[in-house]
Amino acid sequence: MTATTATPRKPVHLAVYDTLADWETGHATAHLARAGYEIRTVGPTTAPVTSIGGLRITPDLALADLSPEDSALLILPGADLWDSSDDLAPFARTARAFLAAGTPVAAICGATAGLAREGLLDDRDHTGAVSFYLAATGYAGGARYVETDAVTDGGLITAGPTEPVAFAREILGLLGVFDGEVLDAWYRLFHHSDAGAYEVLAAAGAA
Repeated sequence: MTATTATPRKPVHLAVYDTLADWETGHATAHLARAGYEIRTVGPTTAPVTSIGGLRITPDLALADLSPEDSALLILPGADLWDSSDDLAPFARTARAFLAAGTPVAAICGATAGLAREGLLDDRDHTGAVSFYLAATGYAGGARYVETDAVTDGGLITAGPTEPVAFAREILGLLGVFDGEVLDAWYRLFHHSDAGAYEVLAAAGAA
């Protein structure tokens, strides 16, 4: 009898670039890593970048070397550069390639504006910092804007800058780390400090 080997999970790729908002993705990456996902950072090149908080990060790989077929998810955090220059437009184009290949993308804060400029929000329900922020990009998807904490539609997760926990909730649900009652309890614990939610997580072995 031949032993079978489980197919290893593909890594999750976290985009990193100068001025990235380092508070926006920590909940997601920490709990993905605890669930067994490798988190790999991808930068414009492999040169170090510096976050808004002054963290210096050396990317694991350059954007040109990233392939949707080798990834479980691409996470795009916000950054001042999304609105102050076109430097991050290549990340939006990569998001288009990911979605076309059926590999999900998660964008928060300024990254949603980058995707709006790329036309990726025109035909998907989405959210962001505020509707008029995205409207300023000139995109055609204003009718699909949803006033809520985070949205998943067509393989794309979007959230505003004040919703890192809701952003993580959508990511953890999409990748099947938690679901149902456990996912709801995780969100209530980390977003609402609901102590009773911990009991649900502990009973499910997810605490």
